[in-house]
Amino acid sequence: MGEKYHNDLKLVTDSHLDLLASVKCWQAAVDSMIYSYRHGFSGFAAKITEAQAQKNAELPGVVHVTRSQLHVVQTTRIWDYLGLSTQSPSNLLHKANKGIWPESKVFDDEGFGPIPALWKGHCESGQLFNGTIDCNKKLTGAKWFIDGLQAENKRPFNTTENPDYLSPRDVNGHGTHVSSIAAGSFVSNASYKGFGKGVVGGAAPRAHIAMYKVGWNVGGSGKVSSADILRAFDEAIHDGVDLLSLSIAGDIPLFSDADERNGIAIGAFHAVAKGIPVICAAGNTVTGPSAQTVQNTAPWIITVAATTTDRSFLTPLTLGNNITIQGQAIFSGEEVGFTGLVYPENPGLPSSTAGLCESLSFNNTSVDGKVVLCFTTVAAPTVITNAASAVKAAEDYELGTQMFFYIRSTRTPVVKISPSKTLMGRPVAIKVAYFSRRGPISIAPAILKPDIAAPGVSILAATSAVAGPLEDGAWKTNPLGEPIFCRGSTGKLADPFDFGGGLVNPYKAAEPGLVFDMGTNDYMHYLCAVGYNNSSISLVVGKVTTCPSTKPSILDLNLPSITIPNLSKPMVLTRTVKNVGPVNSIYKSLIDPPFGISISVRPKYLSFNSTIKATSFKVTVSTNHRVNTGYFLGSLTWTDGVHAVTSPISVRTQIIQSYSDDN
Repeated sequence: MGEKYHNDLKLVTDSHLDLLASVKCWQAAVDSMIYSYRHGFSGFAAKITEAQAQKNAELPGVVHVTRSQLHVVQTTRIWDYLGLSTQSPSNLLHKANKGIWPESKVFDDEGFGPIPALWKGHCESGQLFNGTIDCNKKLTGAKWFIDGLQAENKRPFNTTENPDYLSPRDVNGHGTHVSSIAAGSFVSNASYKGFGKGVVGGAAPRAHIAMYKVGWNVGGSGKVSSADILRAFDEAIHDGVDLLSLSIAGDIPLFSDADERNGIAIGAFHAVAKGIPVICAAGNTVTGPSAQTVQNTAPWIITVAATTTDRSFLTPLTLGNNITIQGQAIFSGEEVGFTGLVYPENPGLPSSTAGLCESLSFNNTSVDGKVVLCFTTVAAPTVITNAASAVKAAEDYELGTQMFFYIRSTRTPVVKISPSKTLMGRPVAIKVAYFSRRGPISIAPAILKPDIAAPGVSILAATSAVAGPLEDGAWKTNPLGEPIFCRGSTGKLADPFDFGGGLVNPYKAAEPGLVFDMGTNDYMHYLCAVGYNNSSISLVVGKVTTCPSTKPSILDLNLPSITIPNLSKPMVLTRTVKNVGPVNSIYKSLIDPPFGISISVRPKYLSFNSTIKATSFKVTVSTNHRVNTGYFLGSLTWTDGVHAVTSPISVRTQIIQSYSDDN
């Protein structure tokens, strides 16, 4: 993406057509143009051959030419749980997602004042969406972008199996759901099949919403073109949004932050450079938690992991021996009286496949009308739901084994399934969701991702209860002081690679005491430190950029965390903090060093007054290990007695560099 040199939008588009016309005739250039990006940055998307792309890349003034890439699309209790007030600012929130269902009560504008005068957006009409009628003072903008997807998608669109609307309208509820979580208006007496009753509302219920639909129902999943993403960013910047939120991610392996196919990173950079924060999901996985899978990893993006809340839906399973097991499900039907319980075993099948949910077949009439116990080797509920038309309850291996032993102990095993009950507060512990992707990141391991965690499991909002995270003060425990564990990893306490700085703490985030400021120059420092070449960095920044002759250290990027992936000899790194608390403040350092790691801080005290509003400190880190290790964890905290500003520390000793220690 290039830098804008003037604000005449027609001249910007004409300059793009001139570049395109240099490799084909003018009319062909007009016909092949998909998008002209002309608000937040300068660039265009077009249908051209590889030879034409190469010729275009060699023209003066062209920073980079690359192929577009497809991406994937990824409540009543949350805000009480986080201690968040019902009061909120009336900012303009942008959602890039799969559309919106405007009739939902969470988008009611009752009590809203006039739309902010600085707002330049509008609502576009399309199939089953009237831009004049369906928008209001709450839903102030709604646009849709599909030209990029249509230019590269080979699958049929809007089929019987995978319908969609050529409009901002949501077809499957995902965009509506995440929008209402972020900024839905209050709706009383909300529930899902009678569960989780209460007042539903978003984090910022008085905020205005603008939906930019870029996700389309193709092939049974949400597909998103990077060309459409960039167009949505460009329009959102022009329209005047205050905040951008995306529930979209790429795939592994990741495209670099300087690769134009990474439309999220490129578009987000230009938004952040103009003072618009960008929040993205850490990414979802159906195979359970794995290290180095986190997505949306650019340091200018706020990357959010997903956790459960202190609410669960217990489903009692009473066995024939009067032992009751508490399963987890949302079962609102009538009680299933004592019914036959079976564990499917077939003498003709290998023992390794007997009883596996993945191998279940209900063609065998011996299981008709009975409750089936099965075990899965994949930590994903889709395996179970694919095996049965209606899942009544799910347990862990330990409880499942109790049921298995009971079946083996009697000739006529039976089970009774009672309707689910909602349980809130103690003793329900919260966990990082099994589907939430984990760090460290594969592109630049010295950058800690995710940044933060927030509730994202069984969230009641508009349309249904689904999984998807929301959005620097943070809890390292839950709000009650209890530890946070990880789903899919029995007994494992969550660490910074699971939840970043911790569970989002709205009130402490509003009064953090100290902040680690970063701006465009810091992000250029990062791009140079990672080793991207000048042309790639120029693509991201939007203007010709040259890195310094001496390569900067990525460890000096002014992050609120310290991650050293390759420590072999002592290292010194620098951080700068800005005081946003009381003018006259003194902070003392407290060090909790990782195992086998020595850490010292200079100075040990930071003093602020009316003259000194920001100051720097140096951290020296050395290892006592003599072998390659995994990451050991610790922290550095600055406290004035009121605020506690904690930086998570993660250090890996590597005596042999770039070594895969898999023995």
